[in-house]
Amino acid sequence: MEYGFTTAAYVVAAILFILSLGGLSGQESAKRAIWYGIVGMALAVLATLFGPGAGNWFLSIVMIAIGGAVGWVVAKRVQMTEMPQLVAAMHSLVGLAAVFVGFNAQIELARVLRIKAEAAAHEFQGFAAVLAHKTPAELAMLKIEVFLGIFIGAVTFTGSVVAFGKLAGRVDGKPKKLPGGHMLNAGALGLSILFGILYCSGVGSGVFWLILIALLAFFIGWHLIMGIGGADMPVVVSMLNSYSGWAAAAIGFTLGNDLLIVTGALVGSSGAILSYIMCKAMNRHFVSVILGGFGGEQGPAAEIDGEQIAIDADGVSAALNEADSVIIVPGYGMAVAQAQAAVSELTRKLRAAGKEVRFAIHPVAGRLPGHMNVLLAEARVPYDIVLEMDEINEDFPSTDVVIVIGSNDIVNPAAQEDPNSPIAGMPVLEVWKAKQVFVSKRGQGTGYSGIENPLFFKENTRMFYGDANESVNKLIPLLD
Repeated sequence: MEYGFTTAAYVVAAILFILSLGGLSGQESAKRAIWYGIVGMALAVLATLFGPGAGNWFLSIVMIAIGGAVGWVVAKRVQMTEMPQLVAAMHSLVGLAAVFVGFNAQIELARVLRIKAEAAAHEFQGFAAVLAHKTPAELAMLKIEVFLGIFIGAVTFTGSVVAFGKLAGRVDGKPKKLPGGHMLNAGALGLSILFGILYCSGVGSGVFWLILIALLAFFIGWHLIMGIGGADMPVVVSMLNSYSGWAAAAIGFTLGNDLLIVTGALVGSSGAILSYIMCKAMNRHFVSVILGGFGGEQGPAAEIDGEQIAIDADGVSAALNEADSVIIVPGYGMAVAQAQAAVSELTRKLRAAGKEVRFAIHPVAGRLPGHMNVLLAEARVPYDIVLEMDEINEDFPSTDVVIVIGSNDIVNPAAQEDPNSPIAGMPVLEVWKAKQVFVSKRGQGTGYSGIENPLFFKENTRMFYGDANESVNKLIPLLD
């Protein structure tokens, strides 16, 4: 009876997770999709707690309460601008959990085998009971699962920690590799596989080999992500999401939990697909990105002539009052300044004046896939005027005014004009083709990837310096 209830609950939870993923593909269905995920996870936890082999309910409930309380506090404190690093931090916890589960499985396996070898009378409970009834072939497969879980989990953990540091500005966003670069990663991978073979073959102490594998995987995760530049960070976050999914699937195989296998596979495959799509949008090679092959300079960057010309709120508002068509390009700077509400009000007032206003969203705007879409939805910007790059890029030549708010790399013409640029070949929003371009920016610094932007020096571009929220709020009362 217990098995039937647990299986049925897992099936329903898996369906809810699939519906949740499907709903997140659209802004209008995203809120409902999140509730699907919440209900599915709650059902999965309850089914696991009361399923066969479960025990220690009091301790489990205490741990869930503590974890839930911590999660609630963190979620309430984290600003929308900090969401990318929060996601990276969550990925690291999944990876670390996989490592701990793998070591626990090996310790339990060694204990069960020792007791059976001594022919001692012993009644195994929980996970140990499952291990005690496995055949030699099943135990060999279990060791492979433990090896993969620890390796993928360890790579995910340190990689996510580095990604968190880069996104939070605590680690330099520029790519850095140790002498030897990719050969170090390849060597560590080769040693990990060798130690994995020795572990699965039963040579020596299993825990010893797993410790070496974990240490090598920790190094690979750290070195891989350190070697990836800031311009590729959105892809890295998506990629680490995929890694965490495969780590969870490995845990599921180890524990014999079907739902964990299914959900891990869903997260792993969806994260991999999203990473691939984003690489295509950035004209990147997927394998090169995940191996840390991008983010460094290809050669001497082209010199930029001219100067950045500043403009005040009166000048920008005058141009907006005369314009018939306006395109707004949001970026991470808008998120930092929390200017989405002011931008929404600016949009409302311009549309009330009969002007055509649209938003252009680059696939990697911000530091997390869909970051700008979430901010604009939060500020109640109409969905139908928020367009993707491929839908709007051809419209810039016929646009009167473009307002770039806190964007840099995604509007950088060097991607098309400078073959030595680190972002050479990356599709960008061609804002410089509009009649007038106003860039809302705090100062004259470079973008997150540290690349200078020729857009700021073009004749039809004016720099609207200052905090994005304050700058946009200055414009609103000046509009007709």
